[in-house]
Amino acid sequence: MKNAYAFNLRHLLLIPLLAVLAACGGGGGGGSSSSGSSGGTTTPTLVSIAVTPANSTMAIGTSQQFVATGTFTDSSTSALTTGLTWAAKGSNITVGTTGIVTGKVVGTDTVTATVGTVTGSTGVTINAPWRAVAAGGAHTVARKADGTLVSWGSNLQGQLGDGTNISRLSPVQVQVTAPTSGSATISPWTMVAAGEEHTVALRADGSLWAWGYNFYGQLGDGTNINRNVPTRIGTGTGWVFVAAGKWHTIAIDKAGLLWAWGANFNGQLGDTTTAAKSVPTKLGTPATAFIWLSASAGATHTLAIRNDHTLWAWGGNASGQVGNGSLTDVHVPTQVGTSTWVGMAAGTLHSAAIRADGALFSWGSNSNGQVGNGLTTNATAPVQISKTNPSNWTAISAGAAYTVGVRTDGTLWAWGSNSDGQLGDGFGLDTSVPNQIGTVTNWSSALSAGLYHAFGIRADGTLWGWGRNVEGQQGNGDATGAPVLTPTNQP
Repeated sequence: MKNAYAFNLRHLLLIPLLAVLAACGGGGGGGSSSSGSSGGTTTPTLVSIAVTPANSTMAIGTSQQFVATGTFTDSSTSALTTGLTWAAKGSNITVGTTGIVTGKVVGTDTVTATVGTVTGSTGVTINAPWRAVAAGGAHTVARKADGTLVSWGSNLQGQLGDGTNISRLSPVQVQVTAPTSGSATISPWTMVAAGEEHTVALRADGSLWAWGYNFYGQLGDGTNINRNVPTRIGTGTGWVFVAAGKWHTIAIDKAGLLWAWGANFNGQLGDTTTAAKSVPTKLGTPATAFIWLSASAGATHTLAIRNDHTLWAWGGNASGQVGNGSLTDVHVPTQVGTSTWVGMAAGTLHSAAIRADGALFSWGSNSNGQVGNGLTTNATAPVQISKTNPSNWTAISAGAAYTVGVRTDGTLWAWGSNSDGQLGDGFGLDTSVPNQIGTVTNWSSALSAGLYHAFGIRADGTLWGWGRNVEGQQGNGDATGAPVLTPTNQP
């Protein structure tokens, strides 16, 4: 009993000492300290915010999701959602509470994300919505950034595609009710071409559609019935390129084969005959041995470039527009010269093309100086234009008796007939050499010359038109002519 008592006492005497050691942190083990205490872990704090996508470009009316990513004191990063405030510096955009930015006005703005006292921002450029334009006989069709089509001008044959035959002085949307490939989802438009009174277009799923005047079968639906809404041509989804002439249509499929249909009085379909076709008809030998890249259709003739960048022409040639040195119609593709080419344009009775080095050539009817060589006599073979500065052309388009082009420095030029102000210089006088229009240097290659009116798109996505407007083809709300460049408002 005494020994047991002594043993227990010794243990009791150790308790105060162990307690002291524990209080001093001895004994090896220790609990975790509170945040910020010496020797413990520290909760990371936010030091910067990155807003993405950085320096984005978007069109008016479109929206984009922006994300704020935080960097912390421990070098970790994570997306921020809690306590996050979004704001716009100016009035060109609106920013939602979740970071969705919507373009409102052309220009630049800044979107900012803030958490407490930490902010991050990035620039946003807002462009107008226009991406492509096609000027027809007396109507115009344009494609917007969201893949929709709008049209305006003459609509007597249903060429506007809005389900009516009512001409429009302002843009209206082309109907989009027809399903593609049996699906209820509408595929966006990717390409559009305008003939004199008909329109053809491609959707992103590769399907081909047409509407408007169809007397010669130029819509390609197997009938001669006019259509005032987009009508699907065939069931295939392999189309990659389309061009529209006065009364005929040219298309290229994904295999590079060229197809044609519509009027064929002068052999403009290139199938060796002069018989009209109401459905897409593949060019026969030797065309099937080649891959075609692009095409352009005039009133009665056609131009096309093959994958070796050789230029070929066929059809009506009374003014030398085929460019083979004769005045005889050609019913099969015939090579033009031996150069390599990167672009071409078929006007009503004349042609123009850009060589691989940027040099511009033209030929055909020249009664109003539309060839651009300083003369008014027809040219039956390509002649070089603007020899003083020959190798800086990037885009070309040809109308009834005039031509418009863009140079690599972004300047706009025009020559030929100016009876309806289609040269855009405000003078109304014909000119037989390229004449610069305005001083702006941001014209894109999106350029289209219609019968007597023309359109171009600048790098900021704004759309500008000039020339005849009796039928409302300028889309500016009235029927007053536009002898100088006029902006097209957002519909």
